[in-house]
Amino acid sequence: MGLLSLINSCFFIMSTPFRNTEFIKKEAARLGFDFCGIARAEKLEEDARRLEDWLHKGRQGLMKYMEAHFELRIDPRLLVPGARSVITLLKNYYPGKEQSGTAPRIAKYAYGKDYHDVIRGNLNELLENIRIKIGEVQGRGFVDSAPVLERTWAEKSGLGWVGKNGNLINKQNGSFFFIATLITDLHLEYDDPFAKDFCGNCTLCIDSCPTEAILPNKVVDGSRCISYLTIELKEMMIPSEMQGKFNNWMFGCDICQDVCPWNRFSKPHQETQFEPIPEILNLSTKEWEALTEENFKKIFRDSPLRRAKFSGIRRNLNFIQADQKSL
Repeated sequence: MGLLSLINSCFFIMSTPFRNTEFIKKEAARLGFDFCGIARAEKLEEDARRLEDWLHKGRQGLMKYMEAHFELRIDPRLLVPGARSVITLLKNYYPGKEQSGTAPRIAKYAYGKDYHDVIRGNLNELLENIRIKIGEVQGRGFVDSAPVLERTWAEKSGLGWVGKNGNLINKQNGSFFFIATLITDLHLEYDDPFAKDFCGNCTLCIDSCPTEAILPNKVVDGSRCISYLTIELKEMMIPSEMQGKFNNWMFGCDICQDVCPWNRFSKPHQETQFEPIPEILNLSTKEWEALTEENFKKIFRDSPLRRAKFSGIRRNLNFIQADQKSL
């Protein structure tokens, strides 16, 4: 091989990760993701210790799935054999319109179509297009439905820092984002980790949480979180000690994000499938109370509200109505 050929060959080998990375980030943007960052696939030693302590103290409540597959959570190479890169993607869900009045409150992420369905489709298309462009690639996409510590990977990918409320905060646009993860065996260019915590001495999220679920050192007691109590707590009465603390939240809770100063930079999303279901913005308390199970299933068939089921929504509604009557 001549010297020129050798130089060209070396340049091609060196440039391939760069060109592949460039393609992936452009394709992610085309598919509607707002941010894309990439980190080297490796075992998360620090997170392993932190997660073990969190579980040992029972912060997961009855979310038994958090206890399963511990090793898979801390090492992406066990999820995708031969994994070399973890691609993290953020998709904005901040709405252009919000609920008003005194109707039962619903977390903003649940205004539109279930994000699992929307983002899973985007991830599958991204992986398929990577294979078409680059060749045979092993990979798996995850959307809040598998043992992946997505906030840590987002931080390692340079997309933001984990705030005191446990949410990923992006310096440009705040924290109203869904996080998706694509683990692949591709060697890519890696982004620098986000090294600074910009929360500083601010404790607004801690001070504003009505159930005192946000603890020091970026620890969230899931068993006390309104989102957990209104969604994850299945077929059980909400603990009486929480009476009077829900602030009219019927499904999920946005308090710790709404008070975060960084969310003054939030901008309305551009995803049509996240547009609010009209009933979420317009149903009054009396209309929620009169809603039948048949109509609930029809109206919210594609909504995250189906996770709580009709029985869960009725339970939550009764709980917050008792709060109102006690005032």
